[in-house]
Amino acid sequence: MSFLDMIIAFIITFIITIIITPLIIKASKKFGVVDRPNDRKKHNGEIPLLGGLALILPITIGLIWLQPEHPQLFAISLGALLIITIGVVDDLYSVKPVVKLFAQITASIMVIAAGLKIEFLTIPFMGSVDLGVWSYIITVLWIVGITNAINLIDGLDGLAGGVSAIAFLSMFVMAITDGVTIVIILSILFIAALSGFLIYNFYPAKIFLGDTGSLFIGYSIAVVSMLGLFKNVTLFSFIIPIVMLLIPICDTIFAIIRRAINKQHIMTADRKHIHYVLLEMGFSHRATVLMMYAFSAFFGAMAIIFTNATMILSLFIMAFVILALHLLAELTGVVQGGRTPVLNQLKRLLNPK
Repeated sequence: MSFLDMIIAFIITFIITIIITPLIIKASKKFGVVDRPNDRKKHNGEIPLLGGLALILPITIGLIWLQPEHPQLFAISLGALLIITIGVVDDLYSVKPVVKLFAQITASIMVIAAGLKIEFLTIPFMGSVDLGVWSYIITVLWIVGITNAINLIDGLDGLAGGVSAIAFLSMFVMAITDGVTIVIILSILFIAALSGFLIYNFYPAKIFLGDTGSLFIGYSIAVVSMLGLFKNVTLFSFIIPIVMLLIPICDTIFAIIRRAINKQHIMTADRKHIHYVLLEMGFSHRATVLMMYAFSAFFGAMAIIFTNATMILSLFIMAFVILALHLLAELTGVVQGGRTPVLNQLKRLLNPK
Protein backbone atom coordinates (compact mmCIF):
# COMPACT_ATOMS: atom_id res chain seq x y z
CA MET A 1 0.00 0.00 0.00
CA SER A 2 1.59 3.23 -1.17
CA PHE A 3 1.52 6.73 0.29
CA LEU A 4 -0.35 7.82 -2.87
CA ASP A 5 -3.13 5.30 -2.11
CA MET A 6 -3.54 6.85 1.33
CA ILE A 7 -3.72 10.38 -0.09
CA ILE A 8 -6.37 9.26 -2.58
CA ALA A 9 -8.33 7.55 0.23
CA PHE A 10 -8.18 10.74 2.27
CA ILE A 11 -9.50 12.82 -0.64
CA ILE A 12 -12.25 10.31 -1.48
CA THR A 13 -13.39 10.09 2.14
CA PHE A 14 -13.34 13.88 2.56
CA ILE A 15 -15.29 14.57 -0.65
CA ILE A 16 -17.90 11.86 -0.01
CA THR A 17 -18.47 13.24 3.49
CA ILE A 18 -19.07 16.73 2.08
CA ILE A 19 -21.50 15.33 -0.51
CA ILE A 20 -23.42 12.94 1.73
CA THR A 21 -23.87 15.16 4.80
CA PRO A 22 -26.48 17.48 3.19
CA LEU A 23 -28.42 14.36 2.15
CA ILE A 24 -28.38 13.10 5.75
CA ILE A 25 -29.58 16.54 6.89
CA LYS A 26 -32.56 16.37 4.53
CA ALA A 27 -33.39 12.77 5.51
CA SER A 28 -33.19 13.57 9.24
CA LYS A 29 -35.58 16.49 8.82
CA LYS A 30 -37.95 14.49 6.66
CA PHE A 31 -38.27 11.68 9.21
CA GLY A 32 -38.23 13.99 12.23
CA VAL A 33 -34.95 12.71 13.68
CA VAL A 34 -33.99 16.06 15.18
CA ASP A 35 -32.72 17.49 18.45
CA ARG A 36 -35.03 20.07 19.99
CA PRO A 37 -33.80 22.86 22.30
CA ASN A 38 -34.59 22.70 26.03
CA ASP A 39 -33.36 24.15 29.34
CA ARG A 40 -29.94 22.53 28.91
CA LYS A 41 -29.64 22.64 25.12
CA LYS A 42 -29.50 26.21 23.86
CA HIS A 43 -29.32 25.73 20.09
CA ASN A 44 -31.82 27.48 17.83
CA GLY A 45 -34.52 25.38 16.20
CA GLU A 46 -34.55 21.67 15.41
CA ILE A 47 -31.17 20.25 14.37
CA PRO A 48 -30.84 16.92 12.48
CA LEU A 49 -29.38 14.17 14.67
CA LEU A 50 -28.06 11.44 12.38
CA GLY A 51 -24.69 13.02 11.67
CA GLY A 52 -22.93 9.79 12.56
CA LEU A 53 -24.21 8.22 9.34
CA ALA A 54 -22.40 10.94 7.39
CA LEU A 55 -19.12 9.59 8.80
CA ILE A 56 -19.72 5.85 8.59
CA LEU A 57 -20.31 5.52 4.82
CA PRO A 58 -17.26 7.59 3.71
CA ILE A 59 -14.98 5.77 6.15
CA THR A 60 -16.31 2.42 4.93
CA ILE A 61 -15.65 3.41 1.30
CA GLY A 62 -12.15 4.52 2.28
CA LEU A 63 -11.51 1.12 3.86
CA ILE A 64 -12.80 -0.64 0.73
CA TRP A 65 -10.40 1.44 -1.38
CA LEU A 66 -7.37 0.69 0.81
CA GLN A 67 -8.33 -2.88 1.80
CA PRO A 68 -6.08 -3.00 4.88
CA GLU A 69 -5.26 -6.36 6.41
CA HIS A 70 -5.21 -6.93 10.16
CA PRO A 71 -6.12 -10.04 12.19
CA GLN A 72 -8.50 -8.15 14.48
CA LEU A 73 -10.11 -5.84 11.89
CA PHE A 74 -13.18 -8.07 11.36
CA ALA A 75 -13.94 -8.25 15.09
CA ILE A 76 -13.37 -4.51 15.45
CA SER A 77 -15.82 -3.92 12.59
CA LEU A 78 -18.45 -6.17 14.21
CA GLY A 79 -18.07 -4.25 17.46
CA ALA A 80 -18.43 -0.97 15.55
CA LEU A 81 -21.58 -2.27 13.83
CA LEU A 82 -23.12 -3.03 17.23
CA ILE A 83 -22.19 0.43 18.53
CA ILE A 84 -23.64 2.07 15.41
CA THR A 85 -26.86 0.06 15.72
CA ILE A 86 -27.48 1.02 19.34
CA GLY A 87 -26.62 4.63 18.48
CA VAL A 88 -29.13 4.79 15.63
CA VAL A 89 -31.85 3.18 17.78
CA ASP A 90 -31.11 5.68 20.56
CA ASP A 91 -31.31 8.65 18.16
CA LEU A 92 -34.60 7.35 16.77
CA TYR A 93 -36.38 6.15 19.90
CA SER A 94 -34.16 6.89 22.96
CA VAL A 95 -32.60 3.91 24.72
CA LYS A 96 -32.08 3.37 28.45
CA PRO A 97 -28.46 3.96 29.57
CA VAL A 98 -28.16 0.37 30.82
CA VAL A 99 -28.99 -0.94 27.32
CA LYS A 100 -26.31 1.25 25.75
CA LEU A 101 -23.83 0.12 28.40
CA PHE A 102 -24.61 -3.53 27.69
CA ALA A 103 -24.01 -2.97 23.96
CA GLN A 104 -20.68 -1.25 24.67
CA ILE A 105 -19.52 -4.07 26.95
CA THR A 106 -20.55 -6.63 24.32
CA ALA A 107 -18.59 -4.76 21.63
CA SER A 108 -15.58 -4.71 23.98
CA ILE A 109 -15.84 -8.46 24.50
CA MET A 110 -15.88 -8.98 20.72
CA VAL A 111 -12.61 -7.07 20.46
CA ILE A 112 -11.05 -9.00 23.35
CA ALA A 113 -12.19 -12.36 21.91
CA ALA A 114 -10.25 -11.51 18.74
CA GLY A 115 -7.08 -11.14 20.81
CA LEU A 116 -6.85 -7.35 21.10
CA LYS A 117 -6.47 -6.23 24.70
CA ILE A 118 -4.32 -4.12 26.99
CA GLU A 119 -1.93 -6.78 28.28
CA PHE A 120 0.53 -4.68 30.28
CA LEU A 121 1.17 -1.32 31.82
CA THR A 122 4.62 0.23 31.88
CA ILE A 123 4.81 1.84 35.32
CA PRO A 124 7.56 4.37 36.18
CA PHE A 125 10.45 2.86 38.15
CA MET A 126 8.79 -0.60 38.03
CA GLY A 127 8.98 -1.45 34.35
CA SER A 128 6.43 -3.49 32.41
CA VAL A 129 3.74 -5.18 34.51
CA ASP A 130 1.79 -8.09 33.03
CA LEU A 131 -1.88 -7.52 33.85
CA GLY A 132 -2.87 -11.15 33.57
CA VAL A 133 -6.61 -11.62 34.06
CA TRP A 134 -6.97 -7.91 34.85
CA SER A 135 -6.23 -7.17 31.17
CA TYR A 136 -9.81 -8.17 30.31
CA ILE A 137 -11.34 -5.81 32.87
CA ILE A 138 -9.04 -2.89 32.02
CA THR A 139 -9.69 -3.33 28.29
CA VAL A 140 -13.46 -3.24 28.80
CA LEU A 141 -13.15 -0.19 31.06
CA TRP A 142 -10.95 1.56 28.48
CA ILE A 143 -13.28 0.96 25.53
CA VAL A 144 -16.47 1.73 27.45
CA GLY A 145 -14.87 4.73 29.19
CA ILE A 146 -13.54 6.42 26.03
CA THR A 147 -16.74 5.64 24.12
CA ASN A 148 -18.79 7.47 26.74
CA ALA A 149 -16.20 10.23 27.21
CA ILE A 150 -16.62 11.38 23.60
CA ASN A 151 -20.39 11.10 23.99
CA LEU A 152 -20.29 13.33 27.10
CA ILE A 153 -18.27 16.15 25.53
CA ASP A 154 -20.63 16.30 22.55
CA GLY A 155 -22.35 19.33 24.06
CA LEU A 156 -21.38 22.20 21.74
CA ASP A 157 -21.39 22.57 17.96
CA GLY A 158 -18.25 21.00 16.51
CA LEU A 159 -16.73 20.15 19.89
CA ALA A 160 -16.67 16.33 19.87
CA GLY A 161 -15.84 16.18 16.16
CA GLY A 162 -12.93 18.59 16.44
CA VAL A 163 -11.48 17.11 19.62
CA SER A 164 -11.73 13.64 18.07
CA ALA A 165 -10.02 14.78 14.85
CA ILE A 166 -7.15 16.15 16.96
CA ALA A 167 -6.93 12.83 18.83
CA PHE A 168 -6.73 10.90 15.55
CA LEU A 169 -4.11 13.37 14.27
CA SER A 170 -2.01 12.73 17.38
CA MET A 171 -2.30 8.96 16.88
CA PHE A 172 -1.44 9.40 13.18
CA VAL A 173 1.82 11.20 14.03
CA MET A 174 2.79 8.59 16.62
CA ALA A 175 1.85 5.72 14.28
CA ILE A 176 4.13 7.12 11.55
CA THR A 177 6.99 7.21 14.05
CA ASP A 178 6.32 3.61 15.11
CA GLY A 179 5.36 2.36 11.62
CA VAL A 180 1.94 0.98 12.66
CA THR A 181 0.19 0.81 9.28
CA ILE A 182 -3.34 -0.03 10.47
CA VAL A 183 -3.35 2.96 12.84
CA ILE A 184 -2.08 5.24 10.06
CA ILE A 185 -4.87 4.10 7.73
CA LEU A 186 -7.71 4.35 10.26
CA SER A 187 -6.48 7.72 11.52
CA ILE A 188 -6.31 9.13 7.97
CA LEU A 189 -9.87 8.05 7.20
CA PHE A 190 -11.31 9.44 10.43
CA ILE A 191 -9.44 12.74 10.03
CA ALA A 192 -10.79 13.07 6.49
CA ALA A 193 -14.39 12.26 7.45
CA LEU A 194 -14.38 14.45 10.55
CA SER A 195 -12.84 17.37 8.63
CA GLY A 196 -15.57 17.17 6.01
CA PHE A 197 -18.30 16.79 8.62
CA LEU A 198 -17.10 19.80 10.63
CA ILE A 199 -17.96 22.04 7.67
CA TYR A 200 -21.60 21.38 8.60
CA ASN A 201 -21.17 20.69 12.32
CA PHE A 202 -19.09 23.70 13.43
CA TYR A 203 -20.98 26.60 15.01
CA PRO A 204 -23.70 27.29 14.01
CA ALA A 205 -24.28 23.58 13.36
CA LYS A 206 -26.56 22.36 10.58
CA ILE A 207 -26.36 18.78 11.91
CA PHE A 208 -25.33 17.00 15.13
CA LEU A 209 -23.35 13.79 15.52
CA GLY A 210 -26.08 12.26 17.66
CA ASP A 211 -25.35 9.15 19.71
CA THR A 212 -24.73 7.30 16.44
CA GLY A 213 -21.72 9.49 15.72
CA SER A 214 -20.34 10.19 19.20
CA LEU A 215 -20.48 6.55 20.34
CA PHE A 216 -18.96 5.32 17.05
CA ILE A 217 -16.13 7.85 17.25
CA GLY A 218 -15.46 7.13 20.93
CA TYR A 219 -15.34 3.38 20.32
CA SER A 220 -13.03 3.89 17.33
CA ILE A 221 -10.62 6.13 19.25
CA ALA A 222 -10.42 3.57 22.07
CA VAL A 223 -9.73 0.66 19.71
CA VAL A 224 -7.31 2.50 17.42
CA SER A 225 -5.29 3.64 20.45
CA MET A 226 -5.06 0.00 21.56
CA LEU A 227 -3.78 -1.00 18.12
CA GLY A 228 -0.89 1.44 18.43
CA LEU A 229 -0.23 3.33 21.64
CA PHE A 230 -0.43 0.45 24.11
CA LYS A 231 2.00 -1.53 21.96
CA ASN A 232 4.75 1.01 22.61
CA VAL A 233 6.66 -0.54 25.52
CA THR A 234 8.63 2.38 26.92
CA LEU A 235 8.79 4.14 30.25
CA PHE A 236 5.57 6.12 30.82
CA SER A 237 3.99 4.55 27.71
CA PHE A 238 0.78 3.73 29.58
CA ILE A 239 0.30 7.47 30.14
CA ILE A 240 0.48 8.42 26.44
CA PRO A 241 -3.10 7.58 25.40
CA ILE A 242 -4.42 9.04 28.65
CA VAL A 243 -2.59 12.35 28.12
CA MET A 244 -3.72 12.47 24.49
CA LEU A 245 -7.37 12.09 25.57
CA LEU A 246 -7.07 14.04 28.80
CA ILE A 247 -9.90 16.50 28.05
CA PRO A 248 -12.70 13.93 27.47
CA ILE A 249 -11.31 11.58 30.16
CA CYS A 250 -11.11 14.32 32.79
CA ASP A 251 -14.50 15.72 31.88
CA THR A 252 -16.01 12.26 32.40
CA ILE A 253 -14.22 11.58 35.69
CA PHE A 254 -15.03 15.02 37.06
CA ALA A 255 -18.70 14.55 36.11
CA ILE A 256 -18.80 11.27 38.07
CA ILE A 257 -17.09 12.84 41.11
CA ARG A 258 -19.27 15.95 40.96
CA ARG A 259 -22.48 13.93 40.84
CA ALA A 260 -21.30 11.68 43.65
CA ILE A 261 -20.53 14.73 45.83
CA ASN A 262 -23.95 16.21 45.03
CA LYS A 263 -25.63 12.81 45.58
CA GLN A 264 -26.96 12.76 42.03
CA HIS A 265 -27.44 9.80 39.73
CA ILE A 266 -24.32 9.16 37.66
CA MET A 267 -26.28 9.65 34.40
CA THR A 268 -27.83 12.97 35.51
CA ALA A 269 -27.20 15.67 32.89
CA ASP A 270 -25.83 19.01 34.05
CA ARG A 271 -24.09 22.14 32.77
CA LYS A 272 -20.86 21.71 34.74
CA HIS A 273 -18.83 20.13 31.96
CA ILE A 274 -15.69 22.04 31.02
CA HIS A 275 -17.21 23.57 27.88
CA TYR A 276 -20.31 24.77 29.73
CA VAL A 277 -18.16 26.32 32.47
CA LEU A 278 -16.21 28.26 29.83
CA LEU A 279 -19.48 29.52 28.36
CA GLU A 280 -20.64 30.68 31.79
CA MET A 281 -17.32 32.51 32.23
CA GLY A 282 -18.35 34.72 29.32
CA PHE A 283 -16.62 33.12 26.35
CA SER A 284 -18.62 32.88 23.13
CA HIS A 285 -19.73 29.53 21.72
CA ARG A 286 -17.12 29.69 18.97
CA ALA A 287 -14.34 30.82 21.34
CA THR A 288 -15.17 28.06 23.82
CA VAL A 289 -14.95 25.37 21.14
CA LEU A 290 -11.66 26.78 19.82
CA MET A 291 -10.25 26.84 23.36
CA MET A 292 -11.21 23.18 23.79
CA TYR A 293 -9.47 22.45 20.48
CA ALA A 294 -6.37 24.23 21.81
CA PHE A 295 -6.44 22.23 25.06
CA SER A 296 -6.79 18.98 23.10
CA ALA A 297 -3.99 19.93 20.69
CA PHE A 298 -1.73 20.82 23.63
CA PHE A 299 -2.29 17.47 25.35
CA GLY A 300 -1.93 15.67 22.02
CA ALA A 301 1.43 17.37 21.52
CA MET A 302 2.46 16.40 25.05
CA ALA A 303 1.59 12.77 24.27
CA ILE A 304 3.70 12.87 21.09
CA ILE A 305 6.65 14.37 22.96
CA PHE A 306 6.24 11.67 25.61
CA THR A 307 7.02 8.95 23.08
CA ASN A 308 10.65 10.05 22.71
CA ALA A 309 11.21 12.10 25.87
CA THR A 310 14.08 11.67 28.29
CA MET A 311 13.38 10.81 31.94
CA ILE A 312 13.82 14.45 33.04
CA LEU A 313 11.61 15.80 30.27
CA SER A 314 8.97 13.13 31.01
CA LEU A 315 8.87 14.14 34.67
CA PHE A 316 8.63 17.81 33.72
CA ILE A 317 5.75 17.10 31.32
CA MET A 318 4.00 15.00 33.95
CA ALA A 319 4.22 17.85 36.48
CA PHE A 320 2.84 20.27 33.91
CA VAL A 321 0.01 17.88 32.98
CA ILE A 322 -0.88 17.40 36.68
CA LEU A 323 -1.10 21.18 37.11
CA ALA A 324 -3.33 21.44 34.04
CA LEU A 325 -5.43 18.57 35.42
CA HIS A 326 -5.90 20.41 38.71
CA LEU A 327 -6.94 23.60 36.90
CA LEU A 328 -9.53 21.64 34.93
CA ALA A 329 -10.79 20.12 38.18
CA GLU A 330 -11.22 23.59 39.67
CA LEU A 331 -13.06 24.77 36.57
CA THR A 332 -15.61 21.96 36.88
CA GLY A 333 -16.20 22.48 40.61
CA VAL A 334 -14.86 19.26 42.12
CA VAL A 335 -12.12 20.83 44.26
CA GLN A 336 -12.88 21.86 47.87
CA GLY A 337 -16.60 22.28 47.31
CA GLY A 338 -16.22 24.42 44.21
CA ARG A 339 -13.31 26.59 45.38
CA THR A 340 -10.62 27.68 42.89
CA PRO A 341 -7.43 28.42 44.88
CA VAL A 342 -4.92 27.89 42.05
CA LEU A 343 -7.04 29.75 39.50
CA ASN A 344 -7.43 32.65 41.92
CA GLN A 345 -3.69 32.76 42.47
CA LEU A 346 -3.08 32.77 38.72
CA LYS A 347 -5.54 35.65 38.36
CA ARG A 348 -3.61 37.65 41.02
CA LEU A 349 -0.32 36.99 39.22
CA LEU A 350 -1.72 37.97 35.82
CA ASN A 351 -3.70 40.95 37.19
CA PRO A 352 -1.59 42.37 40.06
CA LYS A 353 -3.85 45.45 40.40
